[in-house]
Amino acid sequence: MPQRILNRRYKILGHTLFWVGSIAFLCFIFYLYSRSINIALVSKALITNIGFALGVYINLYLLIPKFLKRKSYIFYLFWLVMLLSTTSLFIQLIIVYPLRNILEVSEQFSSFSTDTHSAFFFATFLYVLVSSFLKFIKDWISMQDLNYKLAKIEKEKLEAELKTLKGQLNPHFLFNSLNNIYSLALIKSDKVPDLILKLSDLMRHIIYESRENYIRLEKELEFVDNFISLQKIRTSDKIKISYTRLSDIPSGKIAPLLFEPFIDNAFKHGLPGTENEDFINIHISSTTNNFLEFTITNNYEVAPQWNNKNSGIGIENVKQRLQHLYAKNEYALEIRKENQIFSVKLQLKIK
Repeated sequence: MPQRILNRRYKILGHTLFWVGSIAFLCFIFYLYSRSINIALVSKALITNIGFALGVYINLYLLIPKFLKRKSYIFYLFWLVMLLSTTSLFIQLIIVYPLRNILEVSEQFSSFSTDTHSAFFFATFLYVLVSSFLKFIKDWISMQDLNYKLAKIEKEKLEAELKTLKGQLNPHFLFNSLNNIYSLALIKSDKVPDLILKLSDLMRHIIYESRENYIRLEKELEFVDNFISLQKIRTSDKIKISYTRLSDIPSGKIAPLLFEPFIDNAFKHGLPGTENEDFINIHISSTTNNFLEFTITNNYEVAPQWNNKNSGIGIENVKQRLQHLYAKNEYALEIRKENQIFSVKLQLKIK
């Protein structure tokens, strides 16, 4: 049987048990005053509960959705008072007085049941108040359950996206590194064995050490050191490459492979060939508020490769991973291209 139908049946059963219990409770109260059990006592308890039920269900299914949930508080209070007054009069004038004559109820019992309009008003108000409170509790629990399910779905979605982004990042990096090795192998450079060894260390970092969303800062900086060394092997000694980083590494973690696309792009799309003017400056430092600051600047030549759709894959992946893994106040990324100078500044919270 579908869960929806079961829930509906449980709801009807719960409401039925509540009103049966309410009728039994009123029968007991009426018995304390009349000291006798008869058809009039049960009828009064039953009919009084009909008036209470009218107030409860009209409030739950009409007033609350139409006024309270729409924040029309004045209209809600007005119609609530009107509802309580009407249901109280319904019990007092339309049901109780005729019942007294039909069932020949004693004056003592009748006077208790119809003593004052205010007694029925506040009794109905108590039922409405309790039922509204129970509904708010139920709605709150349902909302918490819904929020939990949505958060779980969102988390699973983000994890899937992160895996996809990492899957895009690793082949991108491997492709560029193999190109470097290939270019050196063509000229039979003695640097190829050392380059392959460094590439092996880098791939070990990507495949095994960077599986988690966050990695120790020390390990990530070791990766950056090796990656820059790998890139520098294929560049001319005349090119000005400056790399400085903090020596006293703070304890903590950051997301892995965030700096690699910017460094890779600097070497791939920068260095247009004017060796006396080409430069790449890379600087990594820490700030007093437990943030890591990465900056890189390089010159470039305006050329068709900057319009290549594949040239920005790595940087776009970094942006998406930052959005997924860090809150808005935990990172700041600034990218500029001015006067043929490409600069990146990334501030990242150390977790």
